[in-house]
Amino acid sequence: MRPFFVLIVFGLRCIRHTDVTFNLYIEEAEVKKIIEGVDYMERTIILSLVVIILFGVLSGCGEGKITENQVEVKVNPTEKVVTKNFSFSVKPETFEITINKDGIKEQAAIPIPASKVTDYKKDAQKVQWSYSEHKVKVNIEKKPTYLDITIQSTGADHFQWPKVNAVSYMLPMWEGKFIPSNDSNWKMFLKEEEISWSETFSMNFFALNKASYSLVYILKNAFNNDVTFDTEKDIQLQFSHEFPSVNLDKTYGFRLYVTDNDATQIAGLYKQEVEAKSGIVTLDEKAESNPEIKKLYGAPHIYLWNNDLITSLDMDWDKWMKTLESPFYPRLSQLLEQHTEDGASEFNQVLNEVTKQSYLDKYQKSVIVRAFNQALKLEQLYDSNIFKPIDEATQKLISKGISNLSEQKLYELNKMLIKSILKDAIRPIDQWGKENSSEIIDEMKQLNINNAWIGLPNWSNGLMNPTFVEQAEQAGYLIAPYDSYHSIHKKENKDWNTAYFGDNNLYEQATILNKKGEYVKGFLGRGRKLNPTLSLPIVKDRLQIILQDGITYNSWFVDADATGEVYDDYSREHPTIQEQDMKARLERMAYIANEKGMVVGSETGNDFASGTIAYAHGLETPVIKWSDPDMRKNKTSQYYVGGYYSPTGGIPERYRKQVPIKDLYKKIYIDPTYSLPLYKLVYNNSVITTHHWEWGSYKIKDAVVERMMMEFLYNVPPLYHLDGQEWEKDKKRIAAYLKDWTPFHQKAVTRPMTGFHTLTPDRLVQKTNFGSDMKVIANFSDSDYKDDQGTTIKPQSIVIYEGRIKKALDLAAI
Repeated sequence: MRPFFVLIVFGLRCIRHTDVTFNLYIEEAEVKKIIEGVDYMERTIILSLVVIILFGVLSGCGEGKITENQVEVKVNPTEKVVTKNFSFSVKPETFEITINKDGIKEQAAIPIPASKVTDYKKDAQKVQWSYSEHKVKVNIEKKPTYLDITIQSTGADHFQWPKVNAVSYMLPMWEGKFIPSNDSNWKMFLKEEEISWSETFSMNFFALNKASYSLVYILKNAFNNDVTFDTEKDIQLQFSHEFPSVNLDKTYGFRLYVTDNDATQIAGLYKQEVEAKSGIVTLDEKAESNPEIKKLYGAPHIYLWNNDLITSLDMDWDKWMKTLESPFYPRLSQLLEQHTEDGASEFNQVLNEVTKQSYLDKYQKSVIVRAFNQALKLEQLYDSNIFKPIDEATQKLISKGISNLSEQKLYELNKMLIKSILKDAIRPIDQWGKENSSEIIDEMKQLNINNAWIGLPNWSNGLMNPTFVEQAEQAGYLIAPYDSYHSIHKKENKDWNTAYFGDNNLYEQATILNKKGEYVKGFLGRGRKLNPTLSLPIVKDRLQIILQDGITYNSWFVDADATGEVYDDYSREHPTIQEQDMKARLERMAYIANEKGMVVGSETGNDFASGTIAYAHGLETPVIKWSDPDMRKNKTSQYYVGGYYSPTGGIPERYRKQVPIKDLYKKIYIDPTYSLPLYKLVYNNSVITTHHWEWGSYKIKDAVVERMMMEFLYNVPPLYHLDGQEWEKDKKRIAAYLKDWTPFHQKAVTRPMTGFHTLTPDRLVQKTNFGSDMKVIANFSDSDYKDDQGTTIKPQSIVIYEGRIKKALDLAAI
């Protein structure tokens, strides 16, 4: 007995001082207990088996080889997602992990510089150790279908692990990307990039495609993570985690799975994780609480630019010239100077010019109209010495006290005041701005566009024209204002009203302080960022103020809340961690959805918000390279996307102007070769996602047809920016496209996306499946492609299959 015992102990010590290999380790005391607890025959059988096992151990001990002992993974054969049986080994000194599946070994984590290991422990399924140098503790446990990895800070403020390599990566960057590790485009794009995980990755996993199988890391902590890339040779991904001092949770980690090199399998594995942890709420399930959500099915997303209620078309300029002697104009100049950011100098100059002319040019008209529209928003407009006589309706509002009027009633009063001055120099009030509003709605219905989401740039646009909002709602459309609680400004600006909340104390008492003791700046460097955990009361106040007069908004768009841009707040008065920030954003969106009955959407749509929102803008085409000066600052560049301001009150240049994008960005952001519908494979029938409003369907020059093809392939709503001018130009094309897209989307959005495949080696012919009986094949190549039924699919076209019915679409012909 003693020789066998020595043999066992020797073998186990050999294992202990080389790689950690599972599942084999047994403590010496446990071995002695087992041997002494059985009779002679049982003992002989057990020891014979031990000798066989140890032969394998000893044969590799001297060379430091990894011993494999797999644990069988039971998988329901009817499930489409298959997790692979595997064993693993780890070198604690370097934290290198190697996976062994069917005798094929792959590195799951590149070694870090060797460090001294302390507090080392292991048993049959677990290993743990500490790094005194890094001040972290590591715990790894083999579960039936995955490897559970936890890293705990024992004093560290950050830790970098894992660093990984692969033949290619499948990453949920935005909708999803396929990144070959030797690809020159991605090397150039990712060089020296540091990416916030929660902002750039729509879901919490990353997949490493090795030669024979894929390794999938699923995050256990989605917060305080960053990713960098080593692009000197083949692309390597470096994951980093920060342990903020304000956060008591000092752990992060992963579940590491093995599956096929297949996007459907990888996304399906993550989907199973989400379903087991928190569940996925489908759109149909959300519609049980709010049936209005079904209006999104088959709906294009349209930003309707009626920023200026009064337009040049509303004016009779010859008659207007006769009103110039009115004391109203000096009063208006004074108000503009005192209460607007732009002041009155431009207005005064134009007034001075036109008094010497018999006509007005286009620029002069736009300045005058802008002044009228600014006046509509001012509480100070009414002056009893100027506006007289007053009719009964106007007097009734004035008698209530102007400071007591709601925003909608203030606009109602000011419209009547301006009309009283201009008289027949301007159309009747109910016709103001009709070319940018009511006439478009009428024509949409005439063109059989029966489903649409309509977004207004601001809630005030609707409050100025509530009849139009009611018209859109009665037509069966969703209509939503843009709203935001992201930035806060110290002073009110009527043109940026989302960033002002009335309570001046909020700017000092409810804003985010970073770890350097500096306030986090607001959008475009203006103001500060508002702490979301302190925002719900002002959300409730704002909604009550906007809706108090019964305006019929039935949808609401909340900027930034689903982007993953979340913060740790180091303020002593309201310390907050990123997770609390995220939950507060969800809480305020849920309030708008549940308490106000709105169909709620937000920016991007990262999956933490999937249970709350119904739609999102920015996941399919995100903001393209915000930091490129040729796109954002250099106005002479062909790539300049345009400014935010529209002098005519219509679509700002940033959303109207069609521009090319640099070849590198075209590859990264819209090239189908690199695109994967990872988000859709998980959330297709849960959240409707489309382009960012900066990158609508027609924005990118020479890419319109390709993007329309993707809208079918990925089941994505087109996103348009319209005013009267753009509608007149594009309405026939839009209607022709929606004739096929709308019925397709109405069906596809109620099904899960069940498959994605590239059908040619160059990845330019792709197929998506929806449910069990619907699929789309898109041919992005320059050559004909024949499907498995012998159908020829022409270049730059798609075919929709539903059961035995198929329909080919040449989108370039639309």
